[in-house]
Amino acid sequence: MRQVVWSERAQADYLAVLRHIAADDPDAAERVGRAIHKTGEQLGEFATGHPGRIAGTYEKSVRQFPYIIAYTLTDHGLTVAILRVIHTSRDWREDEWPS
Repeated sequence: MRQVVWSERAQADYLAVLRHIAADDPDAAERVGRAIHKTGEQLGEFATGHPGRIAGTYEKSVRQFPYIIAYTLTDHGLTVAILRVIHTSRDWREDEWPS
């Protein structure tokens, strides 16, 4: 099993999502938070994402929610480094996806 490491930007994205949703519906924020966290941690068992928009990255959709986890494999494939948590409706410029 690979180690999963969340970057500071991915952690900030995750917390921003939770805060935004919790302002209107704390229960929904908890459900979304669990789904994002579970999806990220499962990448340690099976890195099943598809090639990302930026070379060397991969993207994994969060099941039942409009979020994508952008990640890369480091340490010769032994570590999953989660780079960003991105809402699918965001219109990211190519040079911003993800960094």
